[in-house]
Amino acid sequence: MIDNLSLQELVAQMFVVRASGFLFDHQIRYPEWEPKADRLRYYLENLGVGGVILVGGSAAELAVRSHQLQSWAKFPLLLAADIEEGVGQRFGGATWFGPPMAIAEVAQRDLDLACSYAAKMGAATAIEAVAIGLNWILAPVVDVNNNPDNPVINVRAFGETPEIVGKLAAAFIRGAAEHRVLTAAKHFPGHGDTAVDSHLELPVLPHSPSRLAAVELPPFLDAIAAGTDAVMTAHLLIPAWDDEFPATLSRKISIGKLRQELGFDGLIVTDALVMGAIANKYGADEAAVLAAEAGADVLLMPLDPEGAIRAVCAAVEQGRIPISQIEESVKRIWRSKVKVGLAIEPQSPTASIEGGAPEAKPIDLSVLAAPEARGTAASILRSSLKFGGNLPLRAKQQSDKQLLRNSIVVDDVLGCEFLANRDPAISIPAQFGYKLQLIDDRTGAVSESAGDDKFSPTLLQVFIRGNCFRGSAGLTQAAKDWFNKLLSTGELEAVLIYGSPYVLEQFLPHLPKSIPYIFCFGQMPLAQSIAMELLFDLKPTEEV
Repeated sequence: MIDNLSLQELVAQMFVVRASGFLFDHQIRYPEWEPKADRLRYYLENLGVGGVILVGGSAAELAVRSHQLQSWAKFPLLLAADIEEGVGQRFGGATWFGPPMAIAEVAQRDLDLACSYAAKMGAATAIEAVAIGLNWILAPVVDVNNNPDNPVINVRAFGETPEIVGKLAAAFIRGAAEHRVLTAAKHFPGHGDTAVDSHLELPVLPHSPSRLAAVELPPFLDAIAAGTDAVMTAHLLIPAWDDEFPATLSRKISIGKLRQELGFDGLIVTDALVMGAIANKYGADEAAVLAAEAGADVLLMPLDPEGAIRAVCAAVEQGRIPISQIEESVKRIWRSKVKVGLAIEPQSPTASIEGGAPEAKPIDLSVLAAPEARGTAASILRSSLKFGGNLPLRAKQQSDKQLLRNSIVVDDVLGCEFLANRDPAISIPAQFGYKLQLIDDRTGAVSESAGDDKFSPTLLQVFIRGNCFRGSAGLTQAAKDWFNKLLSTGELEAVLIYGSPYVLEQFLPHLPKSIPYIFCFGQMPLAQSIAMELLFDLKPTEEV
């Protein structure tokens, strides 16, 4: 029972720390956030933190990693990941779905089909999460993305209207709920109508209470009614409700709105406390104290876990936070752990989970990337395609006088994880004689140029969507420049856009009607295959 825990152990249960999904220290990609093994083990074994959020590695590695972390833990762990687009979004080898806005596109024509897709996506994500040891899906995104310039939500949303977002998010939750995982509706009370990236600075939502009640809140009510286990608060300042503290640190919002008005009694979890919107103003330790004081049960990704735990303990000892509030939070956390099978006495809602890690089950990866899940992912992408112009493209044959060119524009060539030499956006045009040219805002053209003295029929492929930590959502300057150049020279053969539909809307008014264009919400190899099938009239790669 929680009566047997010290104050430090109680408070530590409220923290979820970030760790690399890779197995070895030399593979860590973000050392400022991801501790080395000895430090991470200290957090779990000595401090007794309540959970870990994981990023990086393959699904198979993650299965081993989750066993390792549970074996280190003083108390069984909630193991979480931001897998809004399926397990394969973060961990290679598993199913990677297109972004939720792809399903919203389907919903505009067939809401029942879209809800079926969302439920299947939720179920497949849950099945694969459990298989690799995860028990908390930090999804769905329940924000209404009604601002095309939104750099942080963008295609992560289930749409642009509260009605569609609410129905699709609820369907995702119901699909996941069939399995032993938790879900988290985010980012309360709604991050959709912002043009500032909260990873960098604090956005302000200036709307009236009536507007918030009409647009931002309904999808959260739908998510709560569908049984979401947690609600993640947003790093947003909402003056109509609290002109002093952002939602993550606001008791008026967490307790007054979410608990009392909306009647939510599950876990309230903060967005990552390392994000600039919070950390830059309040500091690592004080941000954690303010979030706990505001009523958060789970404090996600503190910059310095040990310092934050000490700071919250000090706040309790000083009378700033009632010990009873901490105990209530830990009871909710433990009820959640019971639900996913971590407790020793699963029948008791406040069962003690002391005794270390649960018995390790054999790793079975056979359910990963199952044909049914991959088929659903392909169906969603195909059903949400947008296209026009003279399709299919009849590829020209390369000659001494002409060089066929495949110009691919990405946000960051060096950080692009969905393009390799064998991926369809590169390999299929190469079969038709197209020579690769990679372009981004920082590097310019990468690889050999065709030169200005030859006419070069060019495929322009643009990979752009909202980018957390970069504050961008629309066309990069490089994409604009290349589109305009190819139009002016007459070299543009076709345009393929992967990611944001708002980028397509910027291109279309200037695109001659005869030039083929294809838009796909996904950017992964499966999305590239589907786009190439349509462009060149090829046999489908993924039968559904």
